[in-house]
Amino acid sequence: MLQSFKMAIKSILGNKMRSFLTMLGIIIGVASVIILVSIVNGYMSTVVDSFADMGVNQISVNVINLPSRSLDADDTYEFFEENRDLYARMTPVVNVSAVVKHGNDSLDSTNVGGYSEDYLGIRGYELAAGRNLQYSDMISRQKVCVAGFYVAHELFGSAENALGQTLKISGDAYKIVGVVQQQDEDELEEGGSDDFVWIPYVTATKLTRNGSISNYIFTSNSVDDTDRCRSQLEAFLYETFQNEDLYHVNANSELLDTLNEQIGMMSGMLGGIAGISLLVAGVGVMNIMLVSVTERTREIGIRKALGARRSVIMQQFVIEAAVTSSIGGIIGIVIGSIATVALGNAMGIDAPPTFGAILISFTVSVGIGLLFGYMPASRAAKLNPIDALRSE
Repeated sequence: MLQSFKMAIKSILGNKMRSFLTMLGIIIGVASVIILVSIVNGYMSTVVDSFADMGVNQISVNVINLPSRSLDADDTYEFFEENRDLYARMTPVVNVSAVVKHGNDSLDSTNVGGYSEDYLGIRGYELAAGRNLQYSDMISRQKVCVAGFYVAHELFGSAENALGQTLKISGDAYKIVGVVQQQDEDELEEGGSDDFVWIPYVTATKLTRNGSISNYIFTSNSVDDTDRCRSQLEAFLYETFQNEDLYHVNANSELLDTLNEQIGMMSGMLGGIAGISLLVAGVGVMNIMLVSVTERTREIGIRKALGARRSVIMQQFVIEAAVTSSIGGIIGIVIGSIATVALGNAMGIDAPPTFGAILISFTVSVGIGLLFGYMPASRAAKLNPIDALRSE
């Protein structure tokens, strides 16, 4: 086999241009698979990370309160405290439709919501100045608020200047006790991710004139516990409402699982499309090997006349085809890896070459060499030595 390998290398070096053109299809195919799969995975990983920043361990609860069957915040907190081994944080969510005013200035698009002291941690935000909402604010129904960076900058010029100032929400005055760090790295804009005001949920329920809370957010201690957390919540809610149509529990991790499935399908589909070029390259390998067999008919006849077995002749040409495709695969891996990193940097995403794409594309390239090299090798092995010697 070593001798066959040496002869394969000698044949490739003896016909450099032809060998390169034979490898070119393999090179393009392997590089295409690596580039497409790695770029798609890199891009989708960025999407997944962005999604995860929104809280992959979050569980949202929506209920329909009826006069006969309802869920209040005290019941929910009691359930939360009894299951602290499962849940890390919890907050009621009260959406308020109101205009935020300070003096003659008003903000019409500001998102106003009522939450507990846990909401800052649920969102994963940090404070730029001041303090967060506190449990004591809920108990004493304090009219205090935490402002988004846009609100503080737009109305008061900075986060520090906003502390201690007063905002009017639906005519009631709320003291700013904290300002959240800027979330939008590009710019501050009306209605953006920094345009919000948080107030204690107990005071928010008065502004809605409803008195009941229909939405809650829980976070699990671990993403692995999400299914169990959801089951516990559903059991608790069914015990309260006795009707599954009156509540809905949604876990963000389920959406992430669906997204990952779609990523896998897309990556496989694009890899398959790129893999078609490897099949085309295989046809090229077979054609060149057939030409090689024709050119070396007399050599084959001499070797067979000297006693070379059929299996040895076949092995020589199969190894030559495999070596050709393997070298093309290695070059394709190098080019594909470099191009993937370059394209990822140009697109602003982290897209390192994936080991799976490299392994699969190289394995397929070697397999193609063996598969498409078999027929020419078989043809060479079957040549009659007398007829081969007569060939010119």
